[in-house]
Amino acid sequence: MSVVRLSEYYMPTLKETPGDAEIASHQLLLRAGFMRKTASGIYSLLPLGWRVVQKIEQIVREEMDALKAQEMRLPIIQPEEMWRESGRWDAYGPELMRLKDRHERGWCLGPTHEEIISALISTDVKSYKQLPFALYQMNTKFRDEIRPRFGLLRGREFLMKDCYSFHADEADLDHYYELQAQAYGRIADRMGLNWRRVEADSGQIGGKVTAEFHAIADAGESDIVYCACGYAADIDTLSEGEAREICPRCGIALKRARGIEIGQVFQVGVQYSEAMGVRFADIDGTEHLPLMGCYGWGITRSLAAAIEQNHDEHGMKWPTAIAPYQVCLIGIGKDEEVASALEEFASELNQAGFEVVIDDRNERPGTKFADADLIGWPYQVIVGSRGLKNGVIEVKERMSGEKKELPPAALAAYLEERLNS
Repeated sequence: MSVVRLSEYYMPTLKETPGDAEIASHQLLLRAGFMRKTASGIYSLLPLGWRVVQKIEQIVREEMDALKAQEMRLPIIQPEEMWRESGRWDAYGPELMRLKDRHERGWCLGPTHEEIISALISTDVKSYKQLPFALYQMNTKFRDEIRPRFGLLRGREFLMKDCYSFHADEADLDHYYELQAQAYGRIADRMGLNWRRVEADSGQIGGKVTAEFHAIADAGESDIVYCACGYAADIDTLSEGEAREICPRCGIALKRARGIEIGQVFQVGVQYSEAMGVRFADIDGTEHLPLMGCYGWGITRSLAAAIEQNHDEHGMKWPTAIAPYQVCLIGIGKDEEVASALEEFASELNQAGFEVVIDDRNERPGTKFADADLIGWPYQVIVGSRGLKNGVIEVKERMSGEKKELPPAALAAYLEERLNS
């Protein structure tokens, strides 16, 4: 792991908030140089933004691999005939981004991949001995939103993890569905999110059994009610007669909040297996339709949700698990002693396994401090000539705002204790 020097890093920050950025995550990702707008609802992720994405992807990957799901990659562009075969070419609506090639053949840019994964396995899966299994990918998705807004929360292009499992019977599907739902809770916990598992509607994916995972945030587009017992529901999915004030499970008063949908799990059943011609033979040679589960997690959307939950008037406050880097060393003064100390601290922390950046830019201290808060480095280590003479350095924890003076020799142990806690 190498030490990053901000004088060499592509990190174009902005002093002013772009006029079309309405919510905190949109504003801060642009101001802090994590992304740039390419077109309405389409963004380029810059090095800091991409690094956060990679960290989220790794958390998701570890949880999927633990469930023995196998990572793969499916094509983004999908043929019209597959979507007609499933019945969704017309049913999906105008959000499906459609195009024609030079031969006038129809295609779409995939918002999801149920058709193509089902068609793929239909040629190879023929026996009960091949079931169950699960395949997943992390890939770009497209949705032709009528009014893209809120940056990464509702864009036309976004990154998503989608997983598809196939089973011989309902008991096995039920079991794996719940394992995926539990994994989603762990992903949200590891990202440092305040979340709820919400009873939901399956929408355009299909199936009767489904749950959504929502990050609690004022910027959320969902109106949810929830209870300490674990019950939560989207108000829009409740019928007129269902309770919206009292928990139907334990009878106490429900709380109400806005939620950002960051993931959803579905038991789709045989909908796509039947449409796409997927069959397997049981031990007696009788053919059956495999049951399918679908599990989606919004990579870029959960990034934005983390910011909505963790920011202040100065900038972002990254949970350490998904921060672009954990520690930023900020030198005050231009004398050789400070520069040498920065290098020594960087080398020591790097060898101890910390992700370190040095703010060695030719900027005033106020600019460096403002950018450090804007970007949201979890720990800022301020090294100045006066402090070094007095045998101390200052460490600021961004999440809490706590500042502490330490002897230089205690820095690595202090950071290790804080990060592990």
